[in-house]
Amino acid sequence: MNKNLTISLSILAILAVVITLGVFAYSGSDGEEASGPRPSAPEAPPTASAELLVRDDSRYLDRVEDAQVTVVEFLDFECEACYAQFPVMERIREDYEGRIDVVIRYFPLPGHANSRPAAAAVEAAAQQDALDEMYVRMFETQPEWGESRESQAELFIGFAEDLGLDVDEFTEVMESPETEARVQADFDDGVELGVQGTPTIFVDGVRTSSMPSYEELSSRIDAGLGE
Repeated sequence: MNKNLTISLSILAILAVVITLGVFAYSGSDGEEASGPRPSAPEAPPTASAELLVRDDSRYLDRVEDAQVTVVEFLDFECEACYAQFPVMERIREDYEGRIDVVIRYFPLPGHANSRPAAAAVEAAAQQDALDEMYVRMFETQPEWGESRESQAELFIGFAEDLGLDVDEFTEVMESPETEARVQADFDDGVELGVQGTPTIFVDGVRTSSMPSYEELSSRIDAGLGE
C-alpha cells in the first residue's frame, strides 16, 4: 500500500469516527432524537380592557346579578352586517336568558348617514326604559331606512310615538349634545380597543371572529359558564 493511500484511508477512518460521534450526540444515548427547544404553547387570546369594554353608563340588553359571562357588541344600526347578525344575537339572548349579561356599545360608522341619529334614538329610548324595544325596532325596520342619504330623524321619532314614549322628551334627548357625546364616547372606546368595523363582539373580553355563528358564541359562552 503506498503512502498516499494509507493517508487517505486514515483520514476516512477519522471522518467516520467523527460522524458516528456526531450522530450519537444528536440522537442521545438511547438512539432517540434529542429534544431541542420545544415549540411554545399557543398564547391565550388577548383580553380587552374591562374598563373600556363596559362603562358605568353602558347599555345592557340583559343584565343578571353575578353573571359569569358578559357579551359585548359594538354595533351600527345602519350596518347590513349587524342586521344579519341580529337574529343570531337574539337567539343567544333567548337561549341564555337569565344567565349572561349582554351589552351594546354604539359604533356608528362614518359612511352611514343615519347611524348616529339611530344610535341617539336608541339612547333616548333607553332613558325612558325602552332600550330593548327601540333596539329591536331599529333592526326590524333597517331595510326601510338604511342607506338613505336623507335624515331619518322623523321616522325615529315616529318609532318613539309607536312605543308610547314621551315624544317631546325623546326628541330633546335624541338631539342633545349630551347624547351626541355619549355616542361618541362609545365610539372612542371601540377605537381604543381596536374595533374597525361592525359587528365586533367580545365574550368575556375576548374578541370573536367577524360575524360569529351561533355555534361559536354558544361554545364560548358555555366555556365561560363551565358547561
